[in-house]
Amino acid sequence: MKALLLAGGLGTRMRPLTEWMPKPMAPVGNRPWLEHLVLHLKDQGIDEFVFAVKHYPDRIRDYFGDGSRFGVRIEYAVETKLLGTAGAIKNAEPLLSDRFLVLNADIIYQVPLVPLLDYHAGHGGAVTIGLTEVDDPSHYGVVEQTDSGRIVRFVEKPQKQEAPSNRINAGVYVMEKKALSFIPPGRQVSIERETFPLLIQQGLGVYGMPLRGYWMDMGTRERYRQVHWDLLDRKLNLPLKGKENGKGIWQGENIEIGSGVLFVPPVLIGDRVRIGDRSVIGPYAVIGDDCELGRGVRCTETIVWDHCKVSHNTQLNHCIFGSDLEIGARQILYEAVMNRMPEAMLP
Repeated sequence: MKALLLAGGLGTRMRPLTEWMPKPMAPVGNRPWLEHLVLHLKDQGIDEFVFAVKHYPDRIRDYFGDGSRFGVRIEYAVETKLLGTAGAIKNAEPLLSDRFLVLNADIIYQVPLVPLLDYHAGHGGAVTIGLTEVDDPSHYGVVEQTDSGRIVRFVEKPQKQEAPSNRINAGVYVMEKKALSFIPPGRQVSIERETFPLLIQQGLGVYGMPLRGYWMDMGTRERYRQVHWDLLDRKLNLPLKGKENGKGIWQGENIEIGSGVLFVPPVLIGDRVRIGDRSVIGPYAVIGDDCELGRGVRCTETIVWDHCKVSHNTQLNHCIFGSDLEIGARQILYEAVMNRMPEAMLP
């Protein structure tokens, strides 16, 4: 079975971090989320992938290539215009197997998929939607199901007291290829508003099953932070690079730590990082590879991507910094979200 990873979205709510990169390539614990996702699926026996790409597709293609570096096989379906979820699936149709898995690649998952695949094989319908349960369904499209799990309708953003359930689409689908004949080609198509209701109307069988495990849409900067805090708290149990030196302090290879440096867990330090004397790092700090922090730096609830330089006596609180940034000395930054303009874009 192939897995189709939908990685073509623009990531507008995470700008400026996603201004020059696809959102699934944003690092989670100093590794692109898309890499985590591929390895997670590989561990569950899936080793053939199709990536649906549009926004800076070469950033994904250059990193993953044909997948051989990761022990998998990867093909690419490139969108020339925004097609929506269903349209992106239709665009990838020539590359897909008769039964295939679809995942929105900008959602953070750590869920077992074998139960979902087994459930799909047992009911004989065209689609199985992985569902997640939320406390307040009024911000989502929720499903109404029969006792067997068959979905009879979608209700968009109902009042909490009027919602037929608290189950929402988790962005994971098992699909039969025959369902794609109901998606018109070459235009933007919503899978929830158009495709699934049509399949239900035609009696092809759309079923839903709750997923168990970690689920988080990292579509905003605040949720991107929360994913990292969950990672450091090990609520999201992705593998972390480096070794744990003391409870909740992960340190990469070839790091240089000055005298009097204090780590307040939880903290993740990448490879080849240099930290100046009397700096305080944490709690909830993630420092990417090849970063340099000067003397007396304070870094709390902050995520710093690779190749950044923070000068002496600067304080960072609740910040996110993209790669290759330089922060001057004696700055106090709170809730700053910054990225660097690529040289190719400069006049």
